[in-house]
Amino acid sequence: MNKYRTHTCGELSIKDKNKKISLSGWINKKRDHGNLLFLDLRDNYGITQCVIDNTHQNFKELEKLPLESVIKIEGKVIERTKETLNKELNTGEIEISIISYEILGNTKELPMPVFSDQEYSEEIRLKYRFLDLRRKKIHQNIILRSKVISFIRSEMEKNGFLEFQTPILTSSSPEGARDFLVPSRLNPGKFYALPQAPQQFKQLIMVSGFDKYFQIAPCFRDEDARADRSPGEFYQLDLEMSFVEQEDVFEIVEKLMTNVFKKFSNKKMLYDKFPKISYSDAMIKYGTDKPDLRNPIIINQFTEVFKREDVSFDIFKKLVNKGSIVRGIVAKNTKDKPRSFFDGIDQWAKDQGASGLAYFTIEKDTELKGKGPVGKFFGQDSIKEIMKISNAEVGDSIFLACGKKGEVENILSMARDKIANDLNLINYDTFAFCWIVDYPMFEVDEKTKKITFSHNPFSMPQGNINKIDFSKPLEIKAYQYDIVCNGIELSSGAIRNHIPELMYKLFSIAGYNKKLVDEKFSGMINALSYGAPPHGGIAPGIDRIIMLLAGEKNIREVTMFPMNQNAQDLMMEAPSQITEEQLKELNLTFKKNK
Repeated sequence: MNKYRTHTCGELSIKDKNKKISLSGWINKKRDHGNLLFLDLRDNYGITQCVIDNTHQNFKELEKLPLESVIKIEGKVIERTKETLNKELNTGEIEISIISYEILGNTKELPMPVFSDQEYSEEIRLKYRFLDLRRKKIHQNIILRSKVISFIRSEMEKNGFLEFQTPILTSSSPEGARDFLVPSRLNPGKFYALPQAPQQFKQLIMVSGFDKYFQIAPCFRDEDARADRSPGEFYQLDLEMSFVEQEDVFEIVEKLMTNVFKKFSNKKMLYDKFPKISYSDAMIKYGTDKPDLRNPIIINQFTEVFKREDVSFDIFKKLVNKGSIVRGIVAKNTKDKPRSFFDGIDQWAKDQGASGLAYFTIEKDTELKGKGPVGKFFGQDSIKEIMKISNAEVGDSIFLACGKKGEVENILSMARDKIANDLNLINYDTFAFCWIVDYPMFEVDEKTKKITFSHNPFSMPQGNINKIDFSKPLEIKAYQYDIVCNGIELSSGAIRNHIPELMYKLFSIAGYNKKLVDEKFSGMINALSYGAPPHGGIAPGIDRIIMLLAGEKNIREVTMFPMNQNAQDLMMEAPSQITEEQLKELNLTFKKNK
């Protein structure tokens, strides 16, 4: 018999009445009623209430013990009175009459309470993460993470996938973010890179003749932190399949996501079959390639309206003549909203760095007209045209943005979410998945003005490869795709380019000559030259999946030991300085600033 416990703190029930038992755990809370001391004992599995009266020899000792002391209790299971039942606990029908106790672990004064989920500063929470993880909500999030990963592994195996581990020390490659570099002791002056993703290795696995691979893969990117992105490292479900087309990947991933989200959440799936939206349509309709489809608002194109004679809104008309575009969104049935509602949205847009949002409400007495600051600039025919384009009706309001394409997309994508939230249009008890497809192979870098890969450089271009017009690279689309849920990108994927000659050609457009491709991707390009199958894959982010399932807005809440915003581990004090001896072993020296 285990010397520390006969049961866990989450399993005793009325069926165990009158049993003599032993429990071990942390003191979660104490309630001193003078003649009785109630003590909640907590372990990984739950909480059990224990009680001792003031005539007991151990009463005063237990009364003085600080919260989070680790103790073993021996006692008898007794039934609670009807008035003291606790339906929120699995053990709520019983309590333990304490016979004896033993201290297993003492505690210092706590820097933060454990028994509540009260918010504390990031610095305190991350420095004392081992205490933070004892708190109920985050403890349950981490357990959820474990269960989800276990379920995913089981589902992947059912679908014929084999799990392999790829190297952690590898070579640097242009994946789109900064690499973490590791100096080599045995090869002075040379560096390994931690993998941003197992991209090349999983393709090499397909070239090696394995048909379906997966891995819960650690990835390392020297990126700034965001609410949905950890600095430094994250995990993804990395998968790759041979002899597949885009639809084959979609079928596997849709089935997996549906099973995972239905098993671990009671929220409704908005679509059984995930909609496919082209990248260009997504940018026009939603202003982003990460649309939240729970939001019914669609962005409309109004540029041509401002070329009409019965529109006298000169500020926008002059900008349109210089090449700007006008797009807008419809806020349904807002005729009775106060002026403060509209001015608030306009001011919000200015706070986001935009010039604001022009707006008017459609009214009708004898004829159609616009009410609001810019309504007088639109004639009846132009309002009819706006209504035709956007399916707007009398009583609806139109919010307009004018400017460069990227600026308009950015502000209206945010305004779309802002207005939907203000009007309570989003059903937060749903998951809305979609695929974003048909990404352009190349784009123009805003800073350098040079052509670069827009997505994944190893992707297969669409169409007959013998008829692709390489002289018009910005018109080439690729078999690249993202899976998005509730406005959060879970993953990017692609059908891979497995033809070396085609890879050289595409990389040359992005400024890589044959020699540089051979140097950067020597293992990949060499392997593809020995008979490579058509293959493709994707890599949904584990952290973001758990975020959605747990209903959390920050990835820190589902990560066991995250870094802070400055990529520092406050608990383990990393990154840390190293000794001169370690530098010498690595043939490195620090260049001191003057």
